[in-house]
Amino acid sequence: MSYQRNRSPGNRKKKEAAPPGKRQSASVTRLHGPVRLNRYIALSGVCSRREADEKISQGLVTVNGKPVSELGTQVQPGDTVKLEGRLIKPEKPVYILLNKPKDTITTLRDPQGRQTVVDLIEKENQPRVYPVGRLDRNTTGVLLLTNDGELARKLAHPSSRAAKVYEVTLDKKLREADVEQLLEGITLEDGKIRADRLSFPDADDHSRVGLEIHSGRNRIVRRMFEHLGYRIRKLDRVYFAGLTKKGLSRGKWRYLSREEIQSLKMGRFQ
Repeated sequence: MSYQRNRSPGNRKKKEAAPPGKRQSASVTRLHGPVRLNRYIALSGVCSRREADEKISQGLVTVNGKPVSELGTQVQPGDTVKLEGRLIKPEKPVYILLNKPKDTITTLRDPQGRQTVVDLIEKENQPRVYPVGRLDRNTTGVLLLTNDGELARKLAHPSSRAAKVYEVTLDKKLREADVEQLLEGITLEDGKIRADRLSFPDADDHSRVGLEIHSGRNRIVRRMFEHLGYRIRKLDRVYFAGLTKKGLSRGKWRYLSREEIQSLKMGRFQ
């Protein structure tokens, strides 16, 4: 049988983690001079600069009570900026890595009162952060949360090619023919999809599978295996865009190091 082997997540080069001790200052970013309005909006974590330009063009932004539609408008320190009537202020960027536990919802809040990933993050003096992408309720592992809207959208976009590695536990052994199908590609209701790499962490147990994929489609790993007639008993994301959960126990979180943040912004996470 011929198949590609996944690089073991534990062998990937690991950036030095930021110590979890002292909390970062989460004060509002202070302007020391004029700044373009679209950048001001992006710094608030609401959206990217490109999306900010669209909102400005649509007349949804006011500065000191006056509607602004001209791209390139400069904001001065002390100006009052509102987007669709809501006051916004640039916040200090925050980047958090969480080892998501089971039975936790990847949203800001849940109407049914279930625990969310944001509930696990200390909130004192910290800007609101948003999960980058989604892990379903029963999927565990690496999850990035940030208020950097521009980076979040960059990582979520298919062009980023951000790799994701999962450890999958199936209800039965993975057949050789299905290994080939996963690597060659299968067709689901929303199009064709294939695994980039596949391996067996334990050579004697083919019900445990290591899977690398770049797609961010909803529940894609579960749907791939369900399509082939398997049930997933456990799904754990061990790697996302260069980040691993090494040294981070389930349900715990830490701030990213400066090096990790730079790698994400530069796209050096393959």
